[in-house]
Amino acid sequence: MQPIEIHREQPAQNEAMIHLYLDPDLAWFRGHFPIQPLLPGVAQIDWVMHYARTLLAPGWSFSSIEMVKFQYPLQPGDKLLLKITWAEEKHLLTFNYDIDVSNGGERQTASQGKIKLCR
Repeated sequence: MQPIEIHREQPAQNEAMIHLYLDPDLAWFRGHFPIQPLLPGVAQIDWVMHYARTLLAPGWSFSSIEMVKFQYPLQPGDKLLLKITWAEEKHLLTFNYDIDVSNGGERQTASQGKIKLCR
């Protein structure tokens, strides 16, 4: 139930930037909601954890959500930039999903948050 990954960058050892496409056929959209499908927040957290464990913090696990803010709905066909930063000394991931809102590269923050990890 992962999105389509368009491109991935790792500008620093503790930072990842992943460009994603929300395929309309993603299982997350089924039944959430029938008239206007929206990507659930739990899917967004799941993807942050997937990329964090894969790229930045192998061996670490989810502990708690310190803060999360969903600001803009994510819909089938959207293109996103997921930015994740790992502060190992604080056991803290920070993330934000930015959505492409125009063809000119303009983006708007769709969601952001902080997740505590543990070993």
